[in-house]
Amino acid sequence: MIVRPISFEEKAIYNQVVGHPLQSWEWGEFKKVTGQKVERIGFFEGNQLKSAIQISFHDLPGGYTVGYLPKGPMPIEEHIAAMKQVATKNNALFIKIEPNIMTPVVATGQSAVGSIQDFLVQRGAKKGRSIFTHYTFALDLSKTEDELFAALHSKTRYNVRLAIKKGVQIIDDTSKDGLEIFIKLLEETTNRKNFHAHDAEYYRQMWHALGRSGMMKIFHAVYNDTVVVSWIIFLFNGKLYYPYGASSSLHREVMASNLMMWEVINYGKSHGAKMFDMWGALGPDPNPKNPWYGFHHFKEGYGAQLMENFQTFDFVYNPGLYGLFNVADRLRQVWLHW
Repeated sequence: MIVRPISFEEKAIYNQVVGHPLQSWEWGEFKKVTGQKVERIGFFEGNQLKSAIQISFHDLPGGYTVGYLPKGPMPIEEHIAAMKQVATKNNALFIKIEPNIMTPVVATGQSAVGSIQDFLVQRGAKKGRSIFTHYTFALDLSKTEDELFAALHSKTRYNVRLAIKKGVQIIDDTSKDGLEIFIKLLEETTNRKNFHAHDAEYYRQMWHALGRSGMMKIFHAVYNDTVVVSWIIFLFNGKLYYPYGASSSLHREVMASNLMMWEVINYGKSHGAKMFDMWGALGPDPNPKNPWYGFHHFKEGYGAQLMENFQTFDFVYNPGLYGLFNVADRLRQVWLHW
């Protein structure tokens, strides 16, 4: 197998073999704009690209870095060797990996996942703090529209019909102006619900990198000429994703979010998506007092399967400073939570 960096001229074939928006070429360019260094490594058999990984490196004091490989392929020996090489090149304390592997929560046989974990541990990986949520909802979009609508929970079906009856309209506004509307609603949402989100510049930089790729779409739910809900979605290699959403406190009685989700599902189907990853959920027995319970319950209403994401692992290259980093990181998490 030939292992080497991916060139700009290979962007198209690179995007064809990676399996998640966070591994896309465009997302790597976005990470560069935010000040991170990005390494893209291809694994070839002859002239054919078989797999690829994209790692972003985040600067630390003292000239050190931390690497992050989100939603990459199932690791193989060649990936692990290449990671060590670029970690040395970038003076990384460790590289955090979160492979793009999901299993149904109801599944009883986890031997395949267990064998992957054993494979990683045997090669020195340590369980690390997750960046992504441990669970998500996934919806099979290969079903017909009638089948999908019938699978909605009864209250969700009622709310979708109510929003239609009230005259809520879902529009595609994938533009700079559309992004600014999303940012304004997001600021209102975070203030109302008291949770942390990226700042406005983060989304503007994202738009600069992804906006013209066709992967990033912005949808608004409009009622009485007012945007009351705004979502950013990703469509990449036959899969649909819902990473960011915002809503107004106005006109909540018209159930615009319910219609938004339903129309996004139909958008994904009409553009060839076979699966919809709703980008986060609570576990199988969610606590109604959890501040994220409302989001979980909302997504659950669409008949999706609760999935468990593969655990997070760290490949450590500087054990001493890795321990100090984790202490500082835990303190940072306490501060952010406070």
